[in-house]
Amino acid sequence: MAGCTCRCRQGLLKLIQSVQRLVSGSLAKDKIDDELEMTTVCYRPEGLDQLEAQTNFSKQELQILYRGFKNECPTGVVDEDTFKHIYAQFFPHGDASMYAHYLFNAFDTTNNGSIKFKDFVVGLSTLLRGTMREKLEWTFYLYDINRDGYINREEMTEIVRAIYDMMGKYTYPALKGDVPQQHVDAFFQKMDKNKDGMVTLEEFIIACQEDETMMRSMQLFENMM
Repeated sequence: MAGCTCRCRQGLLKLIQSVQRLVSGSLAKDKIDDELEMTTVCYRPEGLDQLEAQTNFSKQELQILYRGFKNECPTGVVDEDTFKHIYAQFFPHGDASMYAHYLFNAFDTTNNGSIKFKDFVVGLSTLLRGTMREKLEWTFYLYDINRDGYINREEMTEIVRAIYDMMGKYTYPALKGDVPQQHVDAFFQKMDKNKDGMVTLEEFIIACQEDETMMRSMQLFENMM
């Protein structure tokens, strides 16, 4: 079991890196199989046509992603520990565990403690090829930890602190303990228009669209991909 888990972690890390190149166009179509080290078995997910309609990926791209996902994780699911391990590889100078936890929950739309292929590819489609509003809606969902339809100061503080922990002191050598809170205060001053201590989806989207710096800050995951 431990060997399978380790293989899944390594495989998914490699798959995510290949997804980056596939989406950017730097992964040549005739070399996809070699790059992902896939077998010649043609995996076919159930409801491929439905997934194509639900995402911004072509049928060929979905088949490539599915083959990689199933080849590296034959069980067809990714648990939170595996997801955290993968993220830790991208941020060796910090502690990515808490941010990975929140990110995992955002992908795990059914709240069953695992990410299936559909969860994975629908989330990727939004983050990599969605409209600006779709990306901001997904980001709002990430920050809305308790899923009540609002972002409060405590939730935003938890996410921002998790981001700083992930980036690590190597990236921010002069970081002081109150910097995350200062950023949250600045965000809320711009977002919370009616000063009720909560940010709605519309307030979030309008504030991000009106402030380029805030827009960049709210799209960290897209940049990390």
